[in-house]
Amino acid sequence: MSQATASKVTEGTLTLENIKEIISEKSVELLHLQFVDIEGILKHVTVTAEQLEDVVEGKMMFDGSSIKGFSPINKSDLYLQPDLNTFAVLPWTVEEGYAEARFLCSVANPDGTLFEGDTRNVLKNVVEKVADKGYTISVGPELEFFLFEADEKGTPTAVLHDNAGYFEPSPKDLGERVRLEIYRALKAMGFTIEASHHEVAEGQHEINFKYASALEAADKSTTYKWVVKTIAKKFGLHATFMPKPVFGINGSGMHVNMSFFKDGENAFYDANDKAQLSQTAYQFIAGLMENIKSFTAITNPLVNSYKRLVPGYEAPCYIAWSASNRSALIRIPAKRGVATRVELRCPDPSANPYLAFAVIAAAGLKGIEQGLEAPAPVDADIFHMSEAERKAYGIENLPGSLEASVEALQEGTIGRETLGEHVYGEYVALKKAEWDSYRTAVHTWELVNYQAKF
Repeated sequence: MSQATASKVTEGTLTLENIKEIISEKSVELLHLQFVDIEGILKHVTVTAEQLEDVVEGKMMFDGSSIKGFSPINKSDLYLQPDLNTFAVLPWTVEEGYAEARFLCSVANPDGTLFEGDTRNVLKNVVEKVADKGYTISVGPELEFFLFEADEKGTPTAVLHDNAGYFEPSPKDLGERVRLEIYRALKAMGFTIEASHHEVAEGQHEINFKYASALEAADKSTTYKWVVKTIAKKFGLHATFMPKPVFGINGSGMHVNMSFFKDGENAFYDANDKAQLSQTAYQFIAGLMENIKSFTAITNPLVNSYKRLVPGYEAPCYIAWSASNRSALIRIPAKRGVATRVELRCPDPSANPYLAFAVIAAAGLKGIEQGLEAPAPVDADIFHMSEAERKAYGIENLPGSLEASVEALQEGTIGRETLGEHVYGEYVALKKAEWDSYRTAVHTWELVNYQAKF
């Protein structure tokens, strides 16, 4: 690859000619056209590199009725519109004279309009709405994951890969080599990696990549999850972004750091404020707190998500904010100036990042539009407060189950307004069915506690 082309890959300004040059230099034979379903699960169809022109012109059709949350069978023809800036050669496929590459795609109707059931398009709509108010969105997500041993068939077991703790090195941290290979793959695909380390729980890890625009951050989150799972499998391991895979230890979060910029300046920063936060930042925080119960079903979408959001494991379960307090739902990291940001700590990595970032930005924007006033920050350790103390502070709880979250989603307005009628309706139906399946199943805990006793 020429130095000029490599620079454009890093800058994210790829053109069709750049892509043709890379395909030629890397001997790319296959192109994977990727998109996500309503849950954020990655899908793809593979075509030959000779079809690049048709791919770029959006001529690749697929059956939308076979994708969860998409189209009914009588309106199933949909088309893939690749985002050229997401083109990347897959480093684990590169051999002498052969390679594969991918595009992330938006989904379009046969008439060329954006398909309303595509969650990538949902985020695009929110980005446009925020832009209409003069802002751009910057997002820095932090996705944690666990590594489990897999059996000879590649099926995940219940055995964690190591028993190391926070920031521990080798030889206790057995995941260092795995993270190194993940880092190399992500870097080759255009990521800027800022940190890599073992997390608090046994077998738990985190690799942080640089913040980006909302759409790029969601694309990178989707890519990151795919790459982590792919590389882990090459080591005979299973990587999971399940929020709480093991009882009694910390679960995995996806802290979302978000900033709004205006005229090239961070709109959340005010050097003259005591906390160096602008009125816009306070209003954004107020918008999150006002709407958090109504969108938790999106940022924490699984039955299992609510087994992470319990006291004692560092995950926030109380609605409060602070400039430094990690027990609060919303935290303002210490850096100021251009790095000023609001960190929402409840989301988990099972969330569809397109929907999660969309609803967080929409809630914050609503706070700005409505001029909401943020309550006083809570700097005391909320985890160790009594119920009476929390009540005195006016601190409420997040919903305690998927059922309660879906009810709050239906009672509020932020979900329907942000997701649109199609995604909102499909999402609510999907989550109701998930809860009902869980509610009616007989679980191991019930057999252990009841079978012999009664």
